[in-house]
Amino acid sequence: MGRERAKTIVDRLGAGATAAGGGQLLESVNPATGQVQGSVRAVTRAEYDGRVTAALRRFEEWRMRPAPKRGEMVRRLGELLREHRDALGELVSLESGKIRAEGVGEVQEMIDICDFAVGLSRQLHGLTIASERPQHRLMEQWHPLGAVGIVTTFNFPVAVWSWNAALAAVCGDVCLWKPSPITPLCSAAVQALCDRAAKEHGAEGVFNLVAGGADVGTWLCDDPRVPLISFTGSIATGKSVAARVAARLGRALLELGGNNGVIVLDDADPDLAVRAITFGAVGTAGQRCTSTRRLFLQRGRARGLIDRLVAAYRSVRIGDPLEPGVLMGPLITRNAVERYRAALATAREQGGKVICGGAVLDRPGNFVEPALVLAPRHDAFPIAWEETFAPILYVFEVDDLDEALRAHNAVPQGLSSAVFTDSLRSAEQFLSPAGSDCGIANVNAGTSGAEIGGAFGGEKETGGGRESGSDAWKAYMRRQTSTVNWGRDLPLAQGITFGT
Repeated sequence: MGRERAKTIVDRLGAGATAAGGGQLLESVNPATGQVQGSVRAVTRAEYDGRVTAALRRFEEWRMRPAPKRGEMVRRLGELLREHRDALGELVSLESGKIRAEGVGEVQEMIDICDFAVGLSRQLHGLTIASERPQHRLMEQWHPLGAVGIVTTFNFPVAVWSWNAALAAVCGDVCLWKPSPITPLCSAAVQALCDRAAKEHGAEGVFNLVAGGADVGTWLCDDPRVPLISFTGSIATGKSVAARVAARLGRALLELGGNNGVIVLDDADPDLAVRAITFGAVGTAGQRCTSTRRLFLQRGRARGLIDRLVAAYRSVRIGDPLEPGVLMGPLITRNAVERYRAALATAREQGGKVICGGAVLDRPGNFVEPALVLAPRHDAFPIAWEETFAPILYVFEVDDLDEALRAHNAVPQGLSSAVFTDSLRSAEQFLSPAGSDCGIANVNAGTSGAEIGGAFGGEKETGGGRESGSDAWKAYMRRQTSTVNWGRDLPLAQGITFGT
């Protein structure tokens, strides 16, 4: 059934032969059934080089096209995404295992970022700076960078691409997309819509798909024709990407792992906290980089919050992600299931107690139960310092906010964080320089569900990159400082005189 559904959607979107390569077969396996539901062929090295060459030819024209005109093509892509939102969202669910609401929500995020980028196309502004020299004008302006390599992962198989590609396109860049080989059908479907939008606007070659495995990623990282690599994935792979790109003095925009913590103080609204924690830890089966993985409860409310969380977890319906009422789908692969199983075994060895869930379900697909683990002291529980991409939540009891912050900030990752409190002082302390050390810090809102209007990314081993909103567009452009002398003299800066 899944194979027919996937094929119907792929055919409806015109992606049957999109960017077909001549390389290895990339099979799409439905994580809810374990069955192959389609495939895309990877590019060969010759095909990769041909697509880079064609993209750079388009860049010569595209960079000179007025930015608002570039925005018109991105607007058209957003319109096509609106037309096919539900179908593409279903395909996301079939390939990644996230529930329908999340799959459709991911496509809505693409639509929103297209809208954001269209507006941005009229706001790529620089600065005019007061010059110390008479009859001179000093200014900063921004120019397109060139080709942008975008490497995405399975858990957001389409949205993360759009964060980069929509902004890069209005900035005047061309894009080369290496998607996860686990979700090839989603990338082929999006590329088909890109091809339609580009053809209507005479912009073929702005968006390019270079499907494949790690070898294609290596080609991108080592390619001096691609000045920026935007990589989303694990910390270990991100370190390799950063080293390879740095070796040629290229730029790397890194969105790596998260080990996100929530602090709940005694004065928090318990209903609000429980809802946010449950979605943060269970949503997308714990396979978001912003998933909640560590929970710090002030002792006065800990027992009551734990009981409420257990009740909430037991109400979560697990199953076919496209079935109404299901709140958690499968993990992405059998390897992910084994990592889940191994992490819980390690947690038990280190003194953790699984108080809810923790079982691998005996049924087709990669289904597990979300797990709550009562943990000993944070500094005596090494497994909590690692990111396991699974629905496992480690629960710690703390005396106060200061203790919670010390433990929260101790890990090497620094993506998303949250505090639940009705205290203005506690909230402001959490947001202060002495508070959360993450790129995202929320008050009375969970760690998941970042909006596109704010720049997304984290600190420390999360990579330091920023994508999506705010001024993240600057990553896709090069800054140029310019001086115009409109006088007849040639005064030098700093009062320097030279010759006569």
